[in-house]
Amino acid sequence: MSEKNHFSMIRGFHLADWFTLANAACGMAAVFAAMASIAPGSRISLLLAAAFIPAAFVFDVLDGRIARWRQQQSALGRELDSLADVISFGVAPAAIGFAAGMHGFWDCIILGYFVCCGVSRLARYNITAEALSSNESGKVKYFEGTPIPTSLLLVVILAVAAWQGRIGDTLWLGAVDLGPWTLHPLALMFAVSGSLMISKTLRIPKL
Repeated sequence: MSEKNHFSMIRGFHLADWFTLANAACGMAAVFAAMASIAPGSRISLLLAAAFIPAAFVFDVLDGRIARWRQQQSALGRELDSLADVISFGVAPAAIGFAAGMHGFWDCIILGYFVCCGVSRLARYNITAEALSSNESGKVKYFEGTPIPTSLLLVVILAVAAWQGRIGDTLWLGAVDLGPWTLHPLALMFAVSGSLMISKTLRIPKL
């Protein structure tokens, strides 16, 4: 392969793909800020982590609109979008939850379940979109389960808790011991969110 082809993939990116990568970058920035917030007295870092998720959501909305506007939708773009969404609306919210104080054993199980649900949800959507592409409309008319960006609501709740200083040992709803391990009841909202994402019976019209 000649040297001029080394970066052919990058040169082949459409404008929408760069917005998708900006989405992923915001998600990773949120993860880094969440890790930095674990240090004592770093509540601002947790708020910063939460702020990156709405920014990722904006890029997520824009990449789809730009792709449709420029008529440059592609299989690569769809895969990029899913991978970016896993980071920004799956891994990053879970990292923010952990940094906010959900680091008991049961909390980690729930946060891991939430991320796995998000990955499964996106994989199912990609298969559904590909199957429907052979139809006359070529469009997905509804979502099966809630879209993964709805995890933004969880981040908003955690941001409010952080703003009020209710994180760590003072996290809303406290903590309970189940067997030898600890559960923070607030972590159950991640379990509910994940379960709604993988629901087969819940259908949400796609605008």
